[in-house]
Amino acid sequence: MVLVVFTALVAGCASTGDERVSDSRYTMDQDTGPDRHFDVSTVVEPEPRYEPPTSAGNQSPYEVWGETYEVMDSAQGYEATGMASWYGRKFHGHKTSNGETYDMFELTAAHRSLPLPTFLRVTNLNNDRSTIVRVNDRGPFHGDRLIDLSYAAARVLGFQGQGTARVRVEAVATSPGGRDSVADADADADADADADADAEGKSEGLFVQVGAFGSLSAATQLRDQLFLVADSRVHLVEAAIQDGTVHRVWVGPFENRSEAEQEKSVIERNNLGQPIIISRPLDAAG
Repeated sequence: MVLVVFTALVAGCASTGDERVSDSRYTMDQDTGPDRHFDVSTVVEPEPRYEPPTSAGNQSPYEVWGETYEVMDSAQGYEATGMASWYGRKFHGHKTSNGETYDMFELTAAHRSLPLPTFLRVTNLNNDRSTIVRVNDRGPFHGDRLIDLSYAAARVLGFQGQGTARVRVEAVATSPGGRDSVADADADADADADADADAEGKSEGLFVQVGAFGSLSAATQLRDQLFLVADSRVHLVEAAIQDGTVHRVWVGPFENRSEAEQEKSVIERNNLGQPIIISRPLDAAG
């Protein structure tokens, strides 16, 4: 059966000046970001886990604009480097290829051939920022682009103003009952910490994550800068991946969200990135 995908036909044209014929189901001809302030600190990374392929969006082969595409049987071991774009307001509230509703404020993505859904770690190679996204859509149908990210993901990775960025993508948690070899070790560490918390009565706390880097020197530089402005402890948290280590910089923990928000504001005023508030076991920071 051939599936003609309309959900992400213009995925990847956001902020790049590309023009596409508008489908009648969309009320906007050109894609843009949100028309209101978006607090990126409210973004929550999806937790990587195995999800069986959905009945919708995984038909293979399928055809778009006269081109035929094959859907991979599995994302196991998938890694690639290429150009990422983002899509936003034009598609917000419309159905994705697997039947979900696209929310540009969530960390999601579109890919031409990965099974839906798939969790990916995406790293912006221009600044080493990294995040987890959940692939639930098809696209981008540009030959020079690898993946189309939600507006929120582009904000976290720091390229919403440029429209595109060179990224590395790695599949996460693609095996039933287990984790893919490139899975971010944070997920495993969190699971272990949760088990310990259940056994020993430990609780979670709020942290401000200021950055995630492949480069230790970049993470160390940010940590040292935060020492000068942060009112709480600064942590450098390392997680192993297949081809190296992800270095996250956290500040905290905080007893309540109000305190975390205040610290986040201080960090933003000092132009030290786009921090987000996360909840983690209190001993996760070491």
